[in-house]
Amino acid sequence: MLPYDEILRQLHQKSLYRELRTIEEVQGPAVRIGDRMLVNFASNDYLGLSQHPAVKAAAKAAIDQFGAGSGASRLISGTNEVHTHFEEEIAAFKRTERALLFATGYAAAVGTITSLVGPGDVVILDKLGHACLIDGAKLSGAFLRVFPHNDMAKLRHHLAWARRTYPHGNVLIVTESIFSMDGDFGKLAEITALKREFHALLFVDEAHATGVIGLHGEGWIAALGLTQQVDVQMGTLSKALGASGGFICSSEMLIQLLVNRARSFIYSTALPPASAAAASAALAIIRSEEGAMLRSRLRSNVLDLYAQLTATDRQAPDPAGPIVPLVIGDEQQTLELAEILYQRGLLAPAIRYPTVARGAARLRIALNSSHSMEQIQSLSQTINAFR
Repeated sequence: MLPYDEILRQLHQKSLYRELRTIEEVQGPAVRIGDRMLVNFASNDYLGLSQHPAVKAAAKAAIDQFGAGSGASRLISGTNEVHTHFEEEIAAFKRTERALLFATGYAAAVGTITSLVGPGDVVILDKLGHACLIDGAKLSGAFLRVFPHNDMAKLRHHLAWARRTYPHGNVLIVTESIFSMDGDFGKLAEITALKREFHALLFVDEAHATGVIGLHGEGWIAALGLTQQVDVQMGTLSKALGASGGFICSSEMLIQLLVNRARSFIYSTALPPASAAAASAALAIIRSEEGAMLRSRLRSNVLDLYAQLTATDRQAPDPAGPIVPLVIGDEQQTLELAEILYQRGLLAPAIRYPTVARGAARLRIALNSSHSMEQIQSLSQTINAFR
């Protein structure tokens, strides 16, 4: 193995070196880093609920009642009433029999996939799936096949191969509803049809759709009327719900299996009660008229940005998700644009390999319902001048 300093030198040389930035204050969509206030276009807090008074009050009340941490794993003494209350609420919201909270979305993905499949089974994964989905598939020991992004012909080919090669194994299709780096939607209607045809299981990550898409924010699956066709819905508390943690929604039997088999659930300290309580308060807002207003404002902001940018290579999608990718390609040029934005008070860090493919470096612009027209205009004008 190369010495650490040589590895770091090579990362610098390839414009792939990363550093942490410490945020010292949050004021709505603005953050303070050092002595500079910046408009944050990188946060997944799509509806601004992490700053909502009711959400913060719920978290504070949970701390007063239960303390700052859970003190143990869920199966020991870490499960308390705010965990089970949120699980009941999110299962009803997603129209499934039951739900299970995990400490993180990553833990939810890895624990669930490794519980459902193993050696002798097959996982078929969209090429642009999140790292947690990839890692869960690899750790499971199942044979992994990857299909090009949203390529239904290739997915069909892989499913047919899996049924021929592993006739007695489980076949699990893994995809996302909104893809985290490209902002587009999974072809769930087509995928569910193939799932039925080849008797496969279907796992869909709804992290970036929950709270944002659908009449009441239920997500892309519910908006398409496909709830009964999806075996596993994964979500996170850390995007539109404004808190932290992950969840799985599914059947009663599958959740019981996870409680007994998912190592990332069994051997992790439970999610802090404050996070579950905050998410519960956020879910109540999402289901209310206020939530509908926030989603409308977010959609308007997304459409405004697409209309103002001259550098995008596509029209705004319908429905419009909160993620707008601006693919630059070259890593150094992407860093330069991110730095120009930073100097003008706009935070949109460069996204580079291995988060995206080599030569596909980009700005991943995440819109928030709290962004003002002037803030969006400042962002688009700076980007247009660079391009």
